[in-house]
Amino acid sequence: MSVGALELGLLHGFELRAGGRPLELPLSAQRLVAFLALQDRPLQRLYVAGNLWFNSSEDRANASLRTTLWRLGRNDCAIVEVTGNQVALAREVSVDLHTVRTCARSVLQHEHAESIDVDTLCLAGELLPDWYEDWVLIERERFRQLRLHALDALCEELTAEGRYGAAVEAGHASIAAEPLRESAHRLLVAAYLAEGNASDALRQYRIFRDLLAAELGIAPSQQMEALIAYLPTR
Repeated sequence: MSVGALELGLLHGFELRAGGRPLELPLSAQRLVAFLALQDRPLQRLYVAGNLWFNSSEDRANASLRTTLWRLGRNDCAIVEVTGNQVALAREVSVDLHTVRTCARSVLQHEHAESIDVDTLCLAGELLPDWYEDWVLIERERFRQLRLHALDALCEELTAEGRYGAAVEAGHASIAAEPLRESAHRLLVAAYLAEGNASDALRQYRIFRDLLAAELGIAPSQQMEALIAYLPTR
């Protein structure tokens, strides 16, 4: 019996939906599904077991993997695929992380901004924010950096195209993700100036200057200062 489309959310937290309805999984199954989604390729069972149950012996880790796969198999939908010694996330499962990564890479490959879903990139959340295992932390930072660079590139591209509202949205999304990152503030100031909003540009400069002084005890770079050189900064 069909249960509808399978949708896996890893941004903002773990959520699996089947036909639009939440599908509850035990934590061990969530970890397996998330691990397979992050790797996004078929993996050797030994590799999966060793990473997810690294504190156990090889026999116990393999047994834990078998039990978890059995529990997943009790659902009415195929979430994972097991072929010989390999296991993978089922191809039918759509993953929000994959969608945002594809969007970010499209931006960084300089595809035309008209083809980019700005909201997809701007509204994306942190990867599994309440998970703290090493394999999650590594992928979380990798995704964070990819998204930040894509947001900066998108802000710059949208400004060049005169789409100032969307450029400002991208700039603010980048700043929200990393408030002390000057490149995002600088691009946002540039977007305001290109739009002709000197007061907004000056306000953003002052916000960043004061934040930088309070948090790090340093001043904005010469690049930032050059942007607003003709404006009163006091």
